[in-house]
Amino acid sequence: MREQLAILVIDTNRIRSSIIEQGLRDAGHERVIVVDGMDGLVRKITEIDPDVIVIDLENPNRDQLEHIFQVSRAVRRPIAMFVDRSEAGAIEAAVDAGVSAYVVDGLKRERVKPILDMAISRFNAFNRLSQELEAARSELAERKTIERAKGILMRNRGIGEDEAYRLLRKTAMNQGRRIIEVAEGLVISAGLLEKRDEA
Repeated sequence: MREQLAILVIDTNRIRSSIIEQGLRDAGHERVIVVDGMDGLVRKITEIDPDVIVIDLENPNRDQLEHIFQVSRAVRRPIAMFVDRSEAGAIEAAVDAGVSAYVVDGLKRERVKPILDMAISRFNAFNRLSQELEAARSELAERKTIERAKGILMRNRGIGEDEAYRLLRKTAMNQGRRIIEVAEGLVISAGLLEKRDEA
C-alpha cells in the first residue's frame, strides 16, 4: 500500500458521501475520490486504482447488494461498506464476497477512520491466510507428485523408496531443475506410455 492512501468513496447521496469524505480528511487522508454513480464501477475502480474503497448504500435492495458483491470479488481491495438497513444473510454474503467491514446504521464522521483501519487490517489478514493456504495446497500437491514419481521409479527399476528419491534429486541437480519439475515430467511420461500400451 502507498504511504498516502488513495481512498475511493462510492455513494449516490452527496450529503452522505460528504460525511465520509470529511471523516477521512479529518483523519489526515488527502487522496479521497468520490464517485456518485454505480454504473461501470469495475472500470472506474481500475482507472482510479484506489488502495481502499468505501461504499455507502442508504437503503440497498438485493440487486444493488449483489452488484456491489460482484464488484468486491473482482477488484480485490479492502472494502468498507455502510448501509442503513440489512436483510438476513446480507452480512454473510458480504463477507463471502470479500467485503472487509460491513457496517449497519453506523455512518458517523468520527467512526469512518476506525472502520477504514479495521477494513484494511481484516483484508491484509485474510490475504495472508489465503496465501498461506495456497502455499500449503501447492506443497501438498508437489509432495503427491514426488510420491507418484518415486512409485514409478520403484516399480520400473526395482529399487527402494530412498534410492528412488536420490535418483530424482540427482537428475534434478544434473539438469539444473527442481525435483518437482523432474517428478512432473516423469509422471506425465509414464501416463503417456501407459495410454499407448492400452491402445
